[in-house]
Amino acid sequence: MQKTVYLVTGAAGHLGTALCEALHARGENVRALVLPGDAGAARLHADVFYGNVCDRASLAGFFDVPEGVRSILVHCAAVIDIGGAPSDMVYAVNVEGTRNVMQLCLEKAVSRVVYVNSVHALPPRPFGVVRREVDAYSPDMVEGKYAKSKAMAASLVQEFVQKGLPAVTVQPSGIIGPYDGGNNHLVAMVIRYLKGKLPAGVVGGYDFVDVRDVADGILAAAEKGRVGESYLLTGGFYSVREMLGLLASLTGKRRVPCVPVWLARLAAPFSELHARRKKQRPLFTAYSLRVLRENARFSHDKATAELGYRPRGLDETLADTVSYLRRNGILGEGGKRRGGRISLGAARPAPVR
Repeated sequence: MQKTVYLVTGAAGHLGTALCEALHARGENVRALVLPGDAGAARLHADVFYGNVCDRASLAGFFDVPEGVRSILVHCAAVIDIGGAPSDMVYAVNVEGTRNVMQLCLEKAVSRVVYVNSVHALPPRPFGVVRREVDAYSPDMVEGKYAKSKAMAASLVQEFVQKGLPAVTVQPSGIIGPYDGGNNHLVAMVIRYLKGKLPAGVVGGYDFVDVRDVADGILAAAEKGRVGESYLLTGGFYSVREMLGLLASLTGKRRVPCVPVWLARLAAPFSELHARRKKQRPLFTAYSLRVLRENARFSHDKATAELGYRPRGLDETLADTVSYLRRNGILGEGGKRRGGRISLGAARPAPVR
């Protein structure tokens, strides 16, 4: 049987870590591309390569696969920015970094590419209309630097498919779940709630999906996805009130109120300023508040039909997230945070689909 190696960019991020864990559980050979100096590299069950997708030269060793070995690349590396401040890094990583990676995949004859895009690249649809996959993308039809960069990158990958790149695109919604200590905005909200530092939520909602289900969806796309196609890897729509209510039921902690968006908008600039001073990520920004009021009803029917994708419910995801945070000392409830391999504790590993 021909040997296979999985190449994962952005491997130290939330999704990248979950993907490496899923591949490790399957006994696969994994190479993880991590930024130099990223402490998250020590937690990965993978062969770590240091590099930056914005620097083609730094990727040489990562792509240097022995002859006769089949390579599958998953491009997770991205800058997620829900803030209003302009950031050249968003474009540099999400667009030009993707260009570098796709070009190298073409040159190195990578067997299969799965590009992790986002539902933010999809054009908005009116309420009452279920949002599905699209054939073309336009940065002019979406708002926000992050969404525009993802729309541009999705179009870029389509161009490489026309050049012969065997690429498939997946588009997750709001990722949440284990394997993150607070860099993910949604996990950060869970942490603040559990520590009693979340004074209120916001009226509104979004589609939330378990990071492990996205990882499984990516692997299914690598195996079964049709070249040139895109697949929505979404979960289900929940209001912020429902999410916080589930957390309260799971933990026995007090429920927090949800304030109207107009009130949250008044506080957003001060919240962002306070977060920057504390060197934290703001939970609610002008951009995120707008997203919470948009139509976030997505269909993953295509992924279910073609990839066998079946996401779990948010209650299970939140229970496993709380377990992970406690078992790894992230909440300060169980001593020092572990510096080695991550532990899910009582959380159930996701099945390989």
